[in-house]
Amino acid sequence: MTIPNILTLLRIILIPVFVSTFYLSWAGANVLTTSIFALAAITDWFDGYLARRWNQTSAFGAFLDPVADKLIVATALVFLVQVHHDLWMAIPAAVIIGREITISALREWMAEIGQRAKVAVSMIGKIKTTAQMTALLLLLYNEPFLGLPIYEIGFVLLYLAAILTLWSMIVYLQAAIPILLQNDK
Repeated sequence: MTIPNILTLLRIILIPVFVSTFYLSWAGANVLTTSIFALAAITDWFDGYLARRWNQTSAFGAFLDPVADKLIVATALVFLVQVHHDLWMAIPAAVIIGREITISALREWMAEIGQRAKVAVSMIGKIKTTAQMTALLLLLYNEPFLGLPIYEIGFVLLYLAAILTLWSMIVYLQAAIPILLQNDK
């Protein structure tokens, strides 16, 4: 068990804590919830960085890291749709969750046929993740800060993340389409 894998497991362990704090009804609960999500987002970056830097990459980490990311992001999106139950929050949430399911299935299938490298994480995926995590942090916080309309900024970033999500999905699908359309021999 390496430190990067422990950080990934911590992100999964934080999910029930995140869920619990989200439903607290006292003033400041949003700060605690946002802080837990921020910790999870930081471990997402940090575990990969440490695994590469310390040469501690592993099959377990390669499997678990994207699972942990998708679980915490999907949980946050579902909560935000529940709280702000309108079409304009549901659309980007559905796009982001739908893309994650699609790309996960595509990566699994590509790995099965030995073509995983064709759908490796790209720079657009990293930018998408940054926009997505920032948007979710702001939406979870949901209060003006230093006169800035935090919710509105988060909302715009969420749509930017949804657009980047679709763009990155198209990039991955374009890489995979020649293989997907090959006739079985």
